[in-house]
Amino acid sequence: MNTVLIVDDAELFREALRVAFEGEGFEVVGAAGGAMQGIDLAREHQPDLVMLDVLMPGMSGLEVVGSIVKASPTSKVVLLTSSESADDLLEAVRVGAAGYMTKDTPLPRLVDAMRDVLNGGAAVSPAMSGKLFSATRDLLRHHGAAMARRPELTGRELEVLSLVSDGNTSKEIADKLYISENTVRNHVRNILDKLGMKSRFEAVGWAQREGLLKNR
Repeated sequence: MNTVLIVDDAELFREALRVAFEGEGFEVVGAAGGAMQGIDLAREHQPDLVMLDVLMPGMSGLEVVGSIVKASPTSKVVLLTSSESADDLLEAVRVGAAGYMTKDTPLPRLVDAMRDVLNGGAAVSPAMSGKLFSATRDLLRHHGAAMARRPELTGRELEVLSLVSDGNTSKEIADKLYISENTVRNHVRNILDKLGMKSRFEAVGWAQREGLLKNR
């Protein structure tokens, strides 16, 4: 059973997340109303997943990611936000978050996206997908050598990458392409191997820059 830690200063939202995760078979090992308590609980419980609010009193979630990862190195940290700022999304990528989800995401979809994260994927809300390209532009500049070549992606790989850019989870991509989730993950791994990249964010940004995805 996957374990989850929730860190958010809004009590009602914390409880809603707890109910949603527990209803889908996750174990919620802790719920913190502040950053420091969240770091302590992460150190104590070593959760598989940490759901972390971006906007909290005293210290933002973006500042806390590194401390949580240091306290619990194997945890996947996903940021929850009411903001649709491209700058915040870029910072989330920079600090090593595994996902960036807006709080208006329907809870069933949010939980489904977290399964994808725990299987090695990344999660970004559909509301942010249009801003993903601008948020990754600066990151791509640090990969000059990798960007100079243009690896050949198959038609299916480009289909998968296009659906990733729209914010779809592996399950949603599998349903749309009539293939299994494992096949989707294999395609993503092959794409990252070909591009010499580590994250879906980078791969989508590269494909957009190369003109391989539809303009949005």
